[in-house]
Amino acid sequence: MRILTVFGTRPEAIKLAPVVHAFQAEPGIEHATCVTGQHRQMLDQVLDVFKITPEYDLSLMTPDQTLSQVTSRALGGIETVIKSFAPDWVIVQGDTTTAFAGALAAFYQKVRVAHVEAGLRTGNRHSPWPEEMNRRLVGQLTDFHFPPTEIAASNLAGEGVPASAMLVTGNTVIDALNWVTHRLRTEPELAKGIDQRFSFIDPSKRMILVTGHRRENLDGGLERVCRGLLEIARRGDVQVVYPVHLNPNVQTTAQTILGNTPGVHLIPPVDYLPFVRLMQLSYFIVTDSGGIQEEAPGLGKPALVTRDTTERPEAIEAGTARLVGTDGATLVAAATQLLDDASCYERHSKARNPFGDGRAASRIVTSLMQYQVSQR
Repeated sequence: MRILTVFGTRPEAIKLAPVVHAFQAEPGIEHATCVTGQHRQMLDQVLDVFKITPEYDLSLMTPDQTLSQVTSRALGGIETVIKSFAPDWVIVQGDTTTAFAGALAAFYQKVRVAHVEAGLRTGNRHSPWPEEMNRRLVGQLTDFHFPPTEIAASNLAGEGVPASAMLVTGNTVIDALNWVTHRLRTEPELAKGIDQRFSFIDPSKRMILVTGHRRENLDGGLERVCRGLLEIARRGDVQVVYPVHLNPNVQTTAQTILGNTPGVHLIPPVDYLPFVRLMQLSYFIVTDSGGIQEEAPGLGKPALVTRDTTERPEAIEAGTARLVGTDGATLVAAATQLLDDASCYERHSKARNPFGDGRAASRIVTSLMQYQVSQR
């Protein structure tokens, strides 16, 4: 069986790295990786961490490219790769433009599509934008779905996907997180080197880790979040560490509002392994990322989600995450409660992790092989 795994962004690479490793270890599979380079520098960092060398690299990244440009270039590039490699299956992940283009290119070539992290829904096609619609469209092009949770599976069932065409696997990000934390535990020199990079962190103050980059938050939302962070930092008993996304709009907003603020460290983006270490060192996390909503509970870290909707309601229901939107006052109130109410923090940090046991990748490989045999 010939498998082509397609991805283009840092989150996809993190979540598909365990799947790529599992395919490569299976003697009955000929596997190739195709990256679009939708995120270039941040993607390369993850490839290096997980020791993945793509067989095909489309290098599509250009400054200020529009969604239409990314989609059309990815569609054409992936089509060429599919014609060259002739896979039986194309694997895509999540909700990115690369995932949508990969699934559509495979459909046009009449190649089966498998969708990792299928079935997540907010019910609002404009939030997150364009990811919610990307994920729904990929679902229509998919032959076999890998929902990470029972809620995601029920979403697919409600859209008419039969049980025979899906398998609940858990989320592959837990596989990746376990792989990295194992390295940090068993390679003391590696952990020591990473900690030296973060020597600016004051161990006497609780650290709040921040990420913020989503497109729908760039029209005023990120500015309000940063003003809330400014108020939190002025408490004086905490420190904020914000690896700032490379998007110039994100850089400008963060630097204008938070730059040169005592207790706020605006640092360049870090690759995945040091980022996991930052999550370990944090007291809680403020984020608009989808993946971090899944990773944080694996590390016992509460997450305040600066979005109005989430396609990961499991995190909210389990108590590991809380939607706070982009209103600065709401963010300040939620952060203050976690900082000043020990019982509240304890409830959120000890909540159940609803996203799996770290064996999702092996389930994906096994089930795909079984499905292929059943269709002969």
